[in-house]
Amino acid sequence: QVQLVESGGGSVQAGGSLRLSCAVSGYNYGSYCMGWFRQAPGKQREAVAAFDSTGSLSYADSVNGRFAVSRDNFKTTLYLQMNSLKPEDTAMYYCAAAAPGLWIGSGWSRTELYAYWGQGTQVTVSS
Repeated sequence: QVQLVESGGGSVQAGGSLRLSCAVSGYNYGSYCMGWFRQAPGKQREAVAAFDSTGSLSYADSVNGRFAVSRDNFKTTLYLQMNSLKPEDTAMYYCAAAAPGLWIGSGWSRTELYAYWGQGTQVTVSS
């Protein structure tokens, strides 16, 4: 039973920073991939960044250089450090995990590959 709980969202002015956290439990069964996604009103859910099955991180072009993903040594918490925030970053941010053992490579950004999702945390960036 996998549970993902996001926290750290809030309101910030453009240029500011936030760090989101995703507490992970029940995900200790072999290899897996985790990542961050976001969804703005009227838009499709899109990938922000994720670990693939090799342990490499990939970032969406829209956030590359501004956002950074990390996780603790025990893989119990996934972080999303967001710097230089822009109004277009405003969205509900979700933590996601793929099924244990599922290989994810170049398709890391496909939402359908992730079986487990958190409830989301709202990020609002004002100009």
